[in-house]
Amino acid sequence: MDIFRSLKYRNFKLFFYGQSVSLIGTWMQKTAVSWLVYQLTGSAVLLGIVSFVSLIPSLILSPYAGSYIDRHNRFKVLVGTQVISMLQAGALAAMIYFRFYNMSGIILLSLIQGITNAFDVTCRQSLMVEMVDNKEDLPNAIALNSTMTNMARIAGPALAGIILSTLGEDFCFISNFLSYIAVLTCLFMMKLNTAIVNRPQKDIWTELKEGFHYVASDRDISSLIVMLTISSLFVIPFNTLMPIFAKDLFHGSAKTFSWFESAAGLGSVFSAVYLAYLKSSKGLIKIMAGASLLFSLSVLLLAYAKVLPIALLFMTFTGVGMMAQTSSINTFIQTHSASHMRARAISYFVMAYQGMIPVGSLLIGLLAGAVGPRMAVCVEGMIGIVATLCFVLYRNRVESGRMLGRKSTLAGTSI
Repeated sequence: MDIFRSLKYRNFKLFFYGQSVSLIGTWMQKTAVSWLVYQLTGSAVLLGIVSFVSLIPSLILSPYAGSYIDRHNRFKVLVGTQVISMLQAGALAAMIYFRFYNMSGIILLSLIQGITNAFDVTCRQSLMVEMVDNKEDLPNAIALNSTMTNMARIAGPALAGIILSTLGEDFCFISNFLSYIAVLTCLFMMKLNTAIVNRPQKDIWTELKEGFHYVASDRDISSLIVMLTISSLFVIPFNTLMPIFAKDLFHGSAKTFSWFESAAGLGSVFSAVYLAYLKSSKGLIKIMAGASLLFSLSVLLLAYAKVLPIALLFMTFTGVGMMAQTSSINTFIQTHSASHMRARAISYFVMAYQGMIPVGSLLIGLLAGAVGPRMAVCVEGMIGIVATLCFVLYRNRVESGRMLGRKSTLAGTSI
């Protein structure tokens, strides 16, 4: 089928299968950690702190990670991040298995995971172009990768909900540890013609400045990254409060919480499949704007949903919007960046996406403690709507300026 056309490339197919298994384990662990932390502490603030430390390294380290990856063998960096992630998962699994429920230990291991992910996500995204022989199939590969990620987001929390209520949380953590065997096996089976990296004469701080100036000078890329930054800081963190929605507002269990995660994942898959069918990367900015509006409106409606089925419906729409928003920005950056700047451009995407979410998670945890979870989520939805309208107005001005520039050029040529 046309939607699966990038799977004909052996390297991408191995990457796809290995990550499929590993990401299910990752989402099982993520769901179990959120539920365990809230069950042990009953604190929205601690939920925000755990999310904060697991993602804040992306804000601080992503630009450095992009420059580092541009200077080193990307495949070796990827293998290294997977090994470290496996060890981190093993340490967390051992802690839970022996009933050593220590919040400081959970926070420390979450921080280690965040540091590793700052390099891992940037590396995986920048390496994808080398897994697909025909670059016209790159948008399809990115969309399929997003589909796989969000299928895992459905399966992982669903399995976690069943396992938490039957076998216990330790089985979730052990399963994530074992899942890294699959991704490492597939990585070692790949045959990538990774170019030998000639270490540049410039120091890494000079490269950091070049990366910033490259992104800032491109109006399309910079405006998308600013929009993603606002969304990651003020809208996407609404998900931090879903354990509270499941347990306190809808009087549910771990299984109820897993339904919220799975509903968002289901919506994300719908978006990913749509993006995978796209023949080119044209129109991505318009798709992003529409998706951002849908996402923010769904968050606003979710805030005051009174019955669980309606809340899960709006949660599904948040998945549709958020997935289309982030994936279209990712695809645009990968397909429009200069090859020697790709990793650095992607690193700013990772910083704006994963790096700002922890700050937002901490803020919404504090806001929910002050005004309640429903009002906190409502505020996030309203901020998203305003930000999207401002982005559309800015894009219209940019396009009008470009059209005037073209007309002036044509007039000058005719003279």
